[in-house]
Amino acid sequence: MSSPTTSKTRVILDTDIGSNIDDVVCLAYLLAQPACDLLGITTVTGEPYLRAMLASSLCNAVDKDIPIYPGVEQPLMTPLRQAHAPQAMALANWKHDVDFPHGQAIAFLNHAIRAYPGEVMLLGTGPLTNIALLFATQPDIPQLLKGLILACGQYTLPGREWNVLNDPYAAAIVYRANVPIHRSVGFDISEQISTPAGEFRARCHLPHLRPVLDFAEVWFQHKETITFYSPLAAATIFDEQVATFTPGTINIELKDEELLGKTYWQPDGQEAHHQLATSVNTQHFFEHFFEVFEA
Repeated sequence: MSSPTTSKTRVILDTDIGSNIDDVVCLAYLLAQPACDLLGITTVTGEPYLRAMLASSLCNAVDKDIPIYPGVEQPLMTPLRQAHAPQAMALANWKHDVDFPHGQAIAFLNHAIRAYPGEVMLLGTGPLTNIALLFATQPDIPQLLKGLILACGQYTLPGREWNVLNDPYAAAIVYRANVPIHRSVGFDISEQISTPAGEFRARCHLPHLRPVLDFAEVWFQHKETITFYSPLAAATIFDEQVATFTPGTINIELKDEELLGKTYWQPDGQEAHHQLATSVNTQHFFEHFFEVFEA
C-alpha cells in the first residue's frame, strides 16, 4: 500500500467498470484527483477479470500502480443480469495487466480497512455483492470505515435502479450496516449531470481522458450521452459543495417479487442512519470534475 501525505483521503473503489461508461469516468477522476490516495480497486459482477483489466488499463495510462482484485461474479441469491463487460472490446488499444490475484477481493478489503481504521472511504459504484460479503463475514468492519459512499438506488423516479436490481439481497445487507458515514447518490439525481457525446469527445483532449474516450466510444454505439452517476458519488468525497445530503432511512424491497430491489427513502431528521443526496450543484460539479484533469 502507498504512504500518502496526511492531506489525502484514503479511498477504495468497488466497481462494475465496463458496463455503463460512468465507472470508467469515475476511475479516471480518482486517478487524477490530487486529494485521493487510491488504496485499491475491486471489481464485481459478470466477467470480473475483464473488468480488472479495464481498471488496469486506466492505471497504466497514468503510470500508477494500484492493487486490483477481481471480486465476486454471481449475485447472492438472484440470477446474474450483468454477465458481460462490453467496454472490454477496446482493451487491445491500451496496455493492461492480465494476471490478478484469484479469490482475494474480500480479503483485500478486510486487510486494507483494518490497516487504516477510521480513515478509509469505501466507494461502491456497482452491485453490492463484494461489500455485502465483507460486512457479513467481518461484522466489525463497517464501524472501522471512515465512510461508505454508494452510487445506488432510485428514490424519486419510478422503477428500480440497476446496481440494486443486480443484487438486492446484497444491497439489503449493506444498508443495514452501521457505518459512521453512510451516503447514497441515487441514479435519479445523477440524471441532472448528463453530457452529450459530442461535448464529452471535445473535452477528452486532456491526457488523462484519452483512454476514457476509447471505452466511451463503445458506449456511444448505443447511447449518445454520458450520465456522471459514479463520478458524482466520487466527487462528493472531495468537495462538499457538489451535493447536499439529507438524513433519513433507506430500505430495500425483498418481500414483493415484482418490486424486488426497489429502494425506499424516508427523511427522518438529523439522527437518521443514512444520508441521501437530495440536490446537486450541476455547474459546480462540472467545474470541479474537469479542473481535476487540467491540473
